[in-house]
Amino acid sequence: MTFDELDILLRDDVQAAIEANIERDPLRVALDRSVVAPSAVASAVKYLQRARRKLPSYYAARCVLPQRAFEQSSSEETAAHKRGEGTHCLDLTCGLGVDAYYLSKRFERVTTVERDEVLAAIARENFRRLGASNIEVICGSAEDVVAAAKEGQFDQIYADPDRRSADGRRQVLLECCSPDVAALMPKLQQLAPRVVIKNSPLFDVAEAERMFGERCRVEVVSLAGECKEVIAEWDRTYNQNTLTATAIGIGEFSCPSDARVAPTMAADPRSARYLLSPDVALRKARLTATYFAQVAPDARACTADGFYLAEQLPAEATMARVYEIVAVQPFAPKQLKRELARRSIRRITALKRDLALSSSEICRRLGVSEGGEVLMAFTECGGEVWAMELKELSK
Repeated sequence: MTFDELDILLRDDVQAAIEANIERDPLRVALDRSVVAPSAVASAVKYLQRARRKLPSYYAARCVLPQRAFEQSSSEETAAHKRGEGTHCLDLTCGLGVDAYYLSKRFERVTTVERDEVLAAIARENFRRLGASNIEVICGSAEDVVAAAKEGQFDQIYADPDRRSADGRRQVLLECCSPDVAALMPKLQQLAPRVVIKNSPLFDVAEAERMFGERCRVEVVSLAGECKEVIAEWDRTYNQNTLTATAIGIGEFSCPSDARVAPTMAADPRSARYLLSPDVALRKARLTATYFAQVAPDARACTADGFYLAEQLPAEATMARVYEIVAVQPFAPKQLKRELARRSIRRITALKRDLALSSSEICRRLGVSEGGEVLMAFTECGGEVWAMELKELSK
């Protein structure tokens, strides 16, 4: 978005048109000649409609939502999960400002840095609309702000580095992102007693310990069964490295990084009564075996990163879906296809883990469609592929 486009968008008549068309199909708005600045209004309506779920506060305040900044921003649910509190927080990567907005609820003052002049102006406008008066937006580079800062100036420094290269390719290693927080880390640790870095869901948790060394807490955050981010925290008060898996709204599990246990493998699923499907946050944090060792001691892994089997019903396994195994057999597609046809089952929900076959390919081989009420799991166990019919016991 350019300054000229922003000026058009902020005109009173354009703002009124956005409000009048907020419920319409954006494509119809763009083609409606009676609408003032139809292209600008249509684009604003499109992203405000998308913001209803992802950024409800931004939607309610009718904030300005440029496409790329909106797509790269945190959701409000994940932003609200950010930790830390104190007097002054420095956010090195403003973007749309969602994380800065939620940090401003925990800190008396937030200084946030945005190198793009237009996006900095948009962030200021949005914070005004949101009533976040304790946020200062600095237009400049993170490197310059860090270089000019004084030791101990902040209680916390936060960064969500841009993970796209100049040619648009996604980056995972922090050294390839902007700003290069790995290079800035020694200075950041002088400026604040706590440094928090948000990373891609693809980020390897071991990389955080490589970058921070000691006093590191790594948290894998999931929402609705999808890994959203990997948060790496360095804090002077920490005396050991820890790993945390958090499923927002469901549960959390932590342990010292050197206290993880290796999975015990199952040899055959036919004696098991329950199948346990761990939340993706546990799997990403490599904490599944450690978690089940506490909540389901008899659980055994089908594969190193897959389903678990148990003979006893776990008393409390909030970070896993628990299924009763109704039937289990070796995965013989032709035989299973005949059995499903005999039972007049035309649709199944196929759960699979650590298999080369996709769920759609499994259904194709079985002659059924995806998405039925019959639940079936497909996984390798003991060197053989198995099919298990399930009944879900927990949501």
